[in-house]
Amino acid sequence: MLKKIFSGVQPSGNLHLGNFLGAIKNFVSLQNQENTDCVYCIVDLHAITTKQDPKALKENIRETLATFIASGIDPKKSIIFNQSAVSAHSEGAWILSCIARMGWLNRMTQFKEKAGKDKEKASVGLYSYPILMASDILLYDSTHVPVGDDQKQHLELCRDIAQKFNLDFNVPDFLKVPEPIIQKYFSRIMSLKDGTKKMSKSDPSDLSRVNLTDDKDVIKNKIKKAKTDSLPISEKDIEKRFEAKNLLEIYSSLAEKKIEDTINQFDGRNFSEFKEKLSDIMVEKISPISLEINKLLNDKKYLDKILIEGIEKADKIANKKILEMKKIIGF
Repeated sequence: MLKKIFSGVQPSGNLHLGNFLGAIKNFVSLQNQENTDCVYCIVDLHAITTKQDPKALKENIRETLATFIASGIDPKKSIIFNQSAVSAHSEGAWILSCIARMGWLNRMTQFKEKAGKDKEKASVGLYSYPILMASDILLYDSTHVPVGDDQKQHLELCRDIAQKFNLDFNVPDFLKVPEPIIQKYFSRIMSLKDGTKKMSKSDPSDLSRVNLTDDKDVIKNKIKKAKTDSLPISEKDIEKRFEAKNLLEIYSSLAEKKIEDTINQFDGRNFSEFKEKLSDIMVEKISPISLEINKLLNDKKYLDKILIEGIEKADKIANKKILEMKKIIGF
């Protein structure tokens, strides 16, 4: 059976180690599996649910594309494009918003978290964001969607919308009901300064994250200053030692090892010694990506060409589906 994968990344600029280990590394792995078609979308429509600087947004779209390619996503194997350039996504979102129910959206916890206490001032787009996400997925007959913990609920909504559309218009299996691909290990990389918070570009301290554009000296300095504790490496109480566990998980993900094997490898050693090994493997894995991103960003014509080719491929698939949807509805 052919697997059809869809996933998207917001062009927020400064993609970091958490984005790479939690998502992009997995995208590359999925792309290289047999009988798998992958569509990777730069979700710029989602990005504008909060105010964006237009010039920065344009550059961030290119930077996200450069990061995809530098990380190993091959435009010849996978479709890569930016969402706003394929109008079917917006059309699909409107049609599906007439299928979705208010009660379903009201249950979305991520809106409550992002909107905060003053949700009356949040954009309507932030509220209806999951319906656009459903449109993204369903237009490509996606069978599987890689999701993190924060997107599981949105995928459930997507499944509910697909099933209701099929039932309302008596078209069984027209909209495919996608299955989640949940990354078992290392899907949430935490801050280098606080092991209880997810690594994020919004953190005011640049020392809290390793950016994929950081050079090797910056990487080494950030790992050296990363928060740990004074105890030696040990399996004992590791679940309660948040910063220690985070660094061990980062090493394990980069080394393609189980965390238990990493703990056994460094059992009894102190973190100053471990950090040297972590710096070495991070420089080995991340520095080439950083160099390639910077090289690609200097060739905007090449990046724009890749986007145009991806847009043409995506538009062909999505537009066909939206025309079928319109016929079913009666347009």
